[in-house]
Amino acid sequence: MMMNQFSVVMVIWGLHHLYVAHGQDCASRQELQSSLHQVEKLLSAQEASYQQSLRSLRKRLNALMNSSTVKHTTKAHNATCPKPESLAYGRRLGRVFGVGHEVHFVCKAGYELLGPQTRVCLASLKWSGQQPTCRVLNTVSNIPAALPTPSYFSSSSPSPSSSSISTSSAPLSAFVRPSRCTQFQGSSHCICDAGFTISGRDSDICTDMDECQLFPLAQPGRLCMHTCINTPGSYHCVCPSGYNLARDNRSCKDIDECESRLHNCTLDQVCVNTYGGFQCVQVECPRITNATYIKTSPMRCERNPCVVGDKACTQAPNSVSFHFMPVVSNMSTPRVLFRVSAARVLGDTLRFGLLGSRGRSHFSMQRSGRQTGTLLLVSPLQGPATLEAEVEMSELERQALLGRYLTKVTLFVSPYGF
Repeated sequence: MMMNQFSVVMVIWGLHHLYVAHGQDCASRQELQSSLHQVEKLLSAQEASYQQSLRSLRKRLNALMNSSTVKHTTKAHNATCPKPESLAYGRRLGRVFGVGHEVHFVCKAGYELLGPQTRVCLASLKWSGQQPTCRVLNTVSNIPAALPTPSYFSSSSPSPSSSSISTSSAPLSAFVRPSRCTQFQGSSHCICDAGFTISGRDSDICTDMDECQLFPLAQPGRLCMHTCINTPGSYHCVCPSGYNLARDNRSCKDIDECESRLHNCTLDQVCVNTYGGFQCVQVECPRITNATYIKTSPMRCERNPCVVGDKACTQAPNSVSFHFMPVVSNMSTPRVLFRVSAARVLGDTLRFGLLGSRGRSHFSMQRSGRQTGTLLLVSPLQGPATLEAEVEMSELERQALLGRYLTKVTLFVSPYGF
């Protein structure tokens, strides 16, 4: 403020000097421009001096603030817990003992850890929990019944499915490893094995990344189609019974028990492969009053000729076909399930429809051509379930019935969506 006042006084003094020098005469234009130029130079010099003084003052303030911060940080950083005791027959992971830092304990092979695996330096400069110890494992019987038996205690070679699941009960120490650190120009750079990451603020500890939690089942691009099992540094996928793990190690492929002859169906039954299993079905021709049927194929029955004038016989279906379909749960709808058509038409009209009330909330019948009808699934299905639909095709001539053809469609719905 004093500098600005001084500059204003200097300007007034310069103008006053100009008028005094010339008395009452008007100054020439050249003299006036010269005087103003001198005043401008004077103001510029004063402004530069003011800016220099302001910068110097800011530097002094910053130096004072940094000095105070460093002292406070150094004091807080130096607050550490006492060095934890060494672990006999094991190792202590972690070399930073500041407040909030962790140390981890692991035992050698053949020993189990008794006590906490992790201890934290508290604000009171004391470690949480009690000092752990390592106890020798003599026999399998020493393992408490409440604890899961690790896979390396098994005396027999487990099957692929049981082996993959038992790895989830690996000792907790298998999910913690020391990092590999290098020193360069006073700084430390630490890295972890594949599948592990630096644990919190302690760069000496690497903990396992749970890939199954990072990519849950509900998200697109999930790791596994069915079940994900986390393992130290990795993961693997497991499929339900009736499926094999595909070559991509994430998808589940259905096992065709009928083709591979893994079923228990009898000779008079038909094996129908389903998603995740199979069904043994017994195909029997219908029993209708005044009408008899003969099985012309494993999935088709045809009516024997009727006696002339026997209306009950002629009203019965000319043929009954059976169709079994395996489907998955929660299929998108509407979806075409089955088509029925007439090879040749004797009358002038074909009609298609659904018989009975079973399945009407899930199915619909539509004509898709002059001689073709289509069975549609109109609402999603959730398995396991078995649904039936009876599709009828009627042939008429001048409204008179010439023949009825019945198709029984049975759906075996899997409990899974694959």
